[in-house]
Amino acid sequence: MTTLLAPDPPLDPTPEEGRNLLRGELLDPAYHQDDLLRRLLDGLGRLFVDVLTAASSAPPLSALAAMVVGLALVVLLIWLATRVRSAPRRINGDRQVVPDRSVTAREWRERAQVALDEARCSDALVDAFRALATRQVEVGRLDETPGATAREVVEALRSTYPHSTERMSESARLFELVLYGDREATREQALLVMSLDDELAGVR
Repeated sequence: MTTLLAPDPPLDPTPEEGRNLLRGELLDPAYHQDDLLRRLLDGLGRLFVDVLTAASSAPPLSALAAMVVGLALVVLLIWLATRVRSAPRRINGDRQVVPDRSVTAREWRERAQVALDEARCSDALVDAFRALATRQVEVGRLDETPGATAREVVEALRSTYPHSTERMSESARLFELVLYGDREATREQALLVMSLDDELAGVR
């Protein structure tokens, strides 16, 4: 008896299938590490879908050319995705959580207070989080790890301060949005991080 094998899926997906495949790939959390790269991938994805749409109604020769362009875009997307997933994220200079290890927690906190008094709320929030991280290193609850992200700081402190996990996560999120996303912080957000620093400093 002859066994019938299911046909292989088509090599050229429909525009809708291509859109769904690209949407699933571009929603991968790895792309959220780099807004600029994500926007580039989004643009390439839209261009790929446009190429497929044009190819579906074009003459054979034009359709072939369009499919070649589409294939090149797919290869480029795969290459970019590989680069994102294999390259470690590095934060240098003053964009590290604690850029200057010689500054004490007290000094970071004083800078935060001065910034808050001068209505520089974003600077106040960033320096307050740096005070928090430095203070935890000083008291031995956090290992000194140059290049650690704000989220890694929170993960390391989670077991020590289980009841403050939610506020620590929110503070880390705000820190990253302000420092890496160029968002403006409000006075209330800066005060939230400062009060968290006070709260954790009071735990014995």
